[in-house]
Amino acid sequence: MTKKIKSIFNDQGYYLKEGLFQKKEIKIFEKEFDKIILQLRKSGENINARWGSSLTKSIEPENSEVIHTHNVQSYSSIMLNMIQNSELLNLVESLIGQDIVLHHTKLFLKPPKVGAAFPLHQDWSYFPTKKNSMIAAILHLTESNEEMGCLRVVPASHKLGKVKNSHGHVSKSKIHKNNSLESAVPLVAKRGDVVFFHCCTLHGSMINKSSKPRKTILVQLYSGNDEVIDGNPHTNVQLVLRGWNSSATREGVGNLSA
Repeated sequence: MTKKIKSIFNDQGYYLKEGLFQKKEIKIFEKEFDKIILQLRKSGENINARWGSSLTKSIEPENSEVIHTHNVQSYSSIMLNMIQNSELLNLVESLIGQDIVLHHTKLFLKPPKVGAAFPLHQDWSYFPTKKNSMIAAILHLTESNEEMGCLRVVPASHKLGKVKNSHGHVSKSKIHKNNSLESAVPLVAKRGDVVFFHCCTLHGSMINKSSKPRKTILVQLYSGNDEVIDGNPHTNVQLVLRGWNSSATREGVGNLSA
């Protein structure tokens, strides 16, 4: 089964695993998710992470919103347990090998009616690694359909390789000449489903037009035999979830005291 999953992933650049988490688990995770949202709202911080890209300006309202924070495991031990789930890590291992390093997690809440769109982009430009092993896993705590602005992907687009300036803020002919957000494949998901995709896979999402919130947690992971390219400013927690981190250094893991 894992060989089949890896074959599909290598060919298409993504894989949707249905029902990886059980309903009773998702109920607990959603409760923690809502607690994080409440804490964020009370903080007074700017928690709206709408893309604001010229590529999606015409399809979303001016008051569009995506509530976001990094690293849910820093808020809740239950969330830490979630990303250490053995079935989740077994699937990740089948894709990138037995040494698994957490780069970061992200919480995304797309509110009803105004949940912002995400333009087609590649993840690698935000956190490149030397061997290009970075993958993402999106955990669905609610259902996610087209009306709710579900994830959309361009199948096999990871075979384009690394496209310069593919971050979604500018139009790139190599990406947008033959692909559009509207024509990308919608990945309709249920509660407990997880979507895995390669860092070079073109993906994005439309606005949430529905009356329901869309709640997801993204987990970004890379091989312990790989390393993030120097000078990248994105947060990298370097939490080893399985195996070994071969690129860890005293300075790199933040142990800077004498």
